[in-house]
Amino acid sequence: MQAGEAAKVRIGTRGSPLALAQARQVAALLVAAHGWSADQCELVIIKTTGDKITDRPLIEAGGKGLFTKELEEALFAGDIDLAVHSMKDVPAVLPAGLVISTILQREDPRDAFVSLKYASLADMPPGAVVGTSSPRRRAQALRARPDLVVVEFRGNVETRLRKLAEGIADATFLACAGLNRLGLAQHITAAVDADVMLPAVAQGAVGIEIRADDARTARLLEPLNDAQTSLCVRAERAYLSRLEGSCRTPIAGFAQLQDGKLRIRGEILTTDGRKAHAAEITGTADAATAASLGEQVASEVLKHAEPGFFATA
Repeated sequence: MQAGEAAKVRIGTRGSPLALAQARQVAALLVAAHGWSADQCELVIIKTTGDKITDRPLIEAGGKGLFTKELEEALFAGDIDLAVHSMKDVPAVLPAGLVISTILQREDPRDAFVSLKYASLADMPPGAVVGTSSPRRRAQALRARPDLVVVEFRGNVETRLRKLAEGIADATFLACAGLNRLGLAQHITAAVDADVMLPAVAQGAVGIEIRADDARTARLLEPLNDAQTSLCVRAERAYLSRLEGSCRTPIAGFAQLQDGKLRIRGEILTTDGRKAHAAEITGTADAATAASLGEQVASEVLKHAEPGFFATA
């Protein structure tokens, strides 16, 4: 950037309503932080592999990375300066040369029970149908209610709400964070406490990925980083990395700051919900130990899991 030249950033994003809402939030934060005009942030919409697959469950196509691959390719090519992600979609290990530089303040991390018929999962009668594309939510629902029927339920938030209205399922689970960001909180029948349904790793957190050598963009993004959320997500992703988890395996993990300490909980389940192993650790709330705490929780759940647990999950 030449002296006197106005700063401008190209923000890579998927084209779904939720992805666009998150990208616009990043643009608005940049404008506010630097006193820019709105036209100094350009949204670049990129269709990812995950967006193109509509005829089968994503786990059959390779799991995590399906919503980030093309955005990362655009970063490497220099077509965008940063990519905005829902952090729960980001693989535990990034391609060499890319980093998550910034984590925004976390939205509500809980799962939302959404139904036009029933007040909660416990209120559903035997044989009622829950729709979800998430192996974690499927496993947790069946663990709590093995008498329910779970069916595949793909699509963005609006699509899944429409399917619910059409009666394809009696209930579904969505992230409270996504519904809040889309202004659709009125559809939350009940927010499920994390003690009942432990969220996915980094659920509710938005991350920004950049080239590791792009010091200019890193400086521009510094004011947007939320230290507390970043600490929690660091612990959760270290836990996920230790498990080598993908969206093929039902894995839950959630860290939170309580009384100045960092508490991280983890859970692994079989897809039918019949077996589950959980652990939690509380430790010092600083960057130096966050990853270590996540790894310790992963070691604890692995210690209790029988040989071949993930192969049969």
